[in-house]
Amino acid sequence: MTPAPGTRAPSAPRRRLARAVVVGILAVAAALPTVTPAAADPVRDRQYWLRDYGVEQAWQTTRGEGVTVAVIDTGVDSSVADLRGAVVGGTDVSGVGSADGTRPVGASSEHGTMVASLLAGRGTGTGSGVIGVAPAAGLLSVSVALGGPTPGARDEDAQIADAVRWAVDNGASVINMSLTRNSLDWPESWDRAFLYAYEHDVVVVAAAGNRGSGTTEVGAPATIPGVLAVAGVDRSGAASFDASSQGITIAVAAPSEQLVGVEPGGGYVQWDGTSGAAPLVSGVVALVRAAHPELDADDVVERVLATARQEGRPEIYGRGLVDAAAAVSASVAPASGKPLGDLEEWVRLYRRAPVATPDPTASARPDAAPAVPADGPTADPAADAVPTVGAVRQVGIPALVLSLFAALAAAMGVVAYRHFRRLLR
Repeated sequence: MTPAPGTRAPSAPRRRLARAVVVGILAVAAALPTVTPAAADPVRDRQYWLRDYGVEQAWQTTRGEGVTVAVIDTGVDSSVADLRGAVVGGTDVSGVGSADGTRPVGASSEHGTMVASLLAGRGTGTGSGVIGVAPAAGLLSVSVALGGPTPGARDEDAQIADAVRWAVDNGASVINMSLTRNSLDWPESWDRAFLYAYEHDVVVVAAAGNRGSGTTEVGAPATIPGVLAVAGVDRSGAASFDASSQGITIAVAAPSEQLVGVEPGGGYVQWDGTSGAAPLVSGVVALVRAAHPELDADDVVERVLATARQEGRPEIYGRGLVDAAAAVSASVAPASGKPLGDLEEWVRLYRRAPVATPDPTASARPDAAPAVPADGPTADPAADAVPTVGAVRQVGIPALVLSLFAALAAAMGVVAYRHFRRLLR
């Protein structure tokens, strides 16, 4: 059997067991200098994508009023000046955050606030601070503990499934996921959660991942049929090597280099990664939903795809560079079918079981989550049998095998780089 259009079947069990899988964030910023605002406001001046990708032109039609976007990430600090009034609700599904999802959690706790600022930042005044692509949209902060071990946190796969359901139940029409599982496949609990989102007309946007962080090929959730997967480009619009990835599920590309965002507590940071490209596209989706409230999710996605500026090979750029102005204002024919593939059909083909109808009354209940032992999260019995990093360490791997894996990974990186350069010719 062949996969649904634009998808791949899960990797074979042998391959899954050969790699450690962990949900992680997709940005590099820790070693970069903080930007200090000045009278001329270099912070706003650094936001080149507002002009180059038609965002300022799209604002002549809409700024995202009335649209709610869920940011499933490490939590959004709603107290920073650039995000004041942006967060309209939230929750925590990690088991270690605040009830409203606004206390940053996890090993990379600053990540969610940075992502949110690119999506719906309000700025700090006329022409100052970080302003998002959809500065009038409302945000739901759904905090998850990702990026490394977090004592007391729940299983990462379970967090994501619950986060998606909660976002749908609480009014999100767009969901941003700047994270990756670093694996082509995903647990069955995600099937049910993402089907639930699609049944409720929600557009899900996900980052493709970064080679610089070890993601040489797009991983879930960006491989799930129906998800709008976002690759990254540099300031000139050329494909980024370190701050992007490649794969047949990439839908569009957006800037992923020389981004500027807001950190928890205030302050600005320059950063790279498809974690930043994804919220730029989520912001464009929010603008389209605000300008065309009559459109369903498939037609919204079709507008983003059809108006993208074609650039190069689809496994690197998808349909091209996102164009906010065209997505909002161009004449686009309705979608014929599902433009990013059909998850329900994929499940029938590759899970080899009937598709369970999403429960219309189901909702994530992090307060009712099972107790988690102090030494780590419990396993999700519904998830695929893919070992976590911790599980691999507990089993134990001989040093010789580890060294062979390291050598193989280095060789694969060289091959990927050369292949990438050939693709761009």
